This record gives sequence, structure tokens and C-alpha cells, in this order.
Amino acid sequence: MRLRGAAAVVLLALGFSAHATPLEVRDDRGQLLRFAAPAERIISIAPHLTEITFAAGAGGKLVAVSEYSDYPPEAKRLPRIGDGARVDIERILTLKPDLILAWKSGNQVGDIEKLMRLGFRVWVSEVSRLADIPRLLRDVARLAGTAAAGERAAGDFERELQRLRDRGGVQARTQEPLRVFYEIWHQPLLTVNGAHMISAAITLCGGINIFADVPVLTPAVSLEAVLAARPHILLGGGSANGEAEFLGRWSRTPLAALRAIPARFIAPDGIQRQSPRVIDGIRAICAHLDSAHVPLKKLSR
Repeated sequence: MRLRGAAAVVLLALGFSAHATPLEVRDDRGQLLRFAAPAERIISIAPHLTEITFAAGAGGKLVAVSEYSDYPPEAKRLPRIGDGARVDIERILTLKPDLILAWKSGNQVGDIEKLMRLGFRVWVSEVSRLADIPRLLRDVARLAGTAAAGERAAGDFERELQRLRDRGGVQARTQEPLRVFYEIWHQPLLTVNGAHMISAAITLCGGINIFADVPVLTPAVSLEAVLAARPHILLGGGSANGEAEFLGRWSRTPLAALRAIPARFIAPDGIQRQSPRVIDGIRAICAHLDSAHVPLKKLSR
């Protein structure tokens, strides 16, 4: 199929009804998207947006998803149309979606622009704060016509987040805050600064991100820099294939002083994907910080 002819078909298929009340939603580029009716054929080109769509009650409207979209289990059965490095434009044309969900910092700008030139409506989002997750749930639900389900999911997330925030506030008033190093990748060793959502989770649990003041969002650091920042606990998961691998690497680190610091595993998909599952990651961070407080108090006596 020639792309030019296909584009004309797409534009015709996406035409507005003159009699419908248009739906208007602004995305995180500031672009206003208009729809004659809620989307019925949706493609997600980022794994966390696949999760957001299912959580918002619109999983049944997905006709294709990106690689690594493995949650919930139903997502594994959907056709794949590429990943953050490249999307399959020809395949998307054959699927005739009326909405494509894209990730501003995770998808190629060129892919997004090409899809828009072909006449597709592309909603581009970016999650930088925990509060962005319920916002995305509501927006995707509105685009898909599943507002009630989206509101339930957003409300559940907000209530649990507030519960954890309240618990973290109590901990901060009654216990010495723990200095935390968080690993998101091992080679090079990458962590997060204070603007990252994981850092917000550490703060919410009453911890202190030892690299919060670094200007880069995900800086590479040396083992010597980690040790010099005096962490009480090492958290993360990053590239590890499970807890045993993560703990094993830290137990073999060449700096003996770092081997003496407790390391605790956090399942990466539970904190590094910007979806409602972030709550699971925050619970894990809070639990590990709670358990680390007891030996810390004993050592400080």
C-alpha cells in the first residue's frame, strides 16, 4: 500500500461528524486534540501507556501495543508495532487506529511527526510527577469514553498515595531519615536526581535521596561517589534479572565499605514504569526503609 493513498484513507476515516459534539483534550505538548466521539481503535506505543489504558477501562479498545507491553497479561496477546526506537508505520496504517498514545521522552520525535503527517491523532504524554499518573488515567479514559472506570482507578491511586504519604510523614517525625542510594542501571551505574519520580517516592517514604541535588535527571555515578555520599541503604533493581542478581552484584562490589551497607531489591516494573503499579514500588521502598531503621538505631547508640 502506498503511504500517500493510505494517508487519504486514514484522514477520511477520522473525519468529524458535523452533528456530534466534539471531544477536546490537550496533551503534554500543549496540542489540542479534537474527536467527534470517543476513540474505538487505540494503539499504545509505550508499555506504561498500555498499562494506563487497561487501568482506565479501555484495554478492550487496544488494537496493538509496543514491545515490552507485558502487563496486564491480556496485553501480551495484542499485536506488536515496534518500540521506542522505531514503530512500524505500515502496520499501523493497516490497523486504522483513531487514536495513538505516545510517550514524549520515550518515542522518536520523527515517528510521532510522521504519524501526524499521515493524519493520525497522536496524544503525547509525559509523566514526571506522581500526580501525573491519575491525570493520565482520567485523560485516557475521557479519550476512550470510559470516564467512570478511569475516575475509579485515579481515585484509588490518589487515596493509596495519600495513605503512604501520611505514613511517611509520621515516620519522618519519629525516626532518623535514612540516606538512600537508588540504582536504576548497573553499567554504567545510574541513579536519579530530585526531579525524578523515584526520588519523590523515596521522600514520600521518609528517606533522603543522596543524589537529589545533581542537575542531571539520571546521572552516572562511581562507586566511590556513592560511598562518599554516606548512604544507609542501597535500593534498586534496574537491569538485574531478579533479586539474587541485584544482591549478588552489591555483595561483590570492590569497595568493602559498600558491601557492609544493606542492599534491597525493588522490582523495576513496579517503580520505573509510569503506571498505577508505581504504588507497588512505593510500598516496597517504604517497607525496606522501615526494616532498615532498627539496625540503624542500634548502631547509633
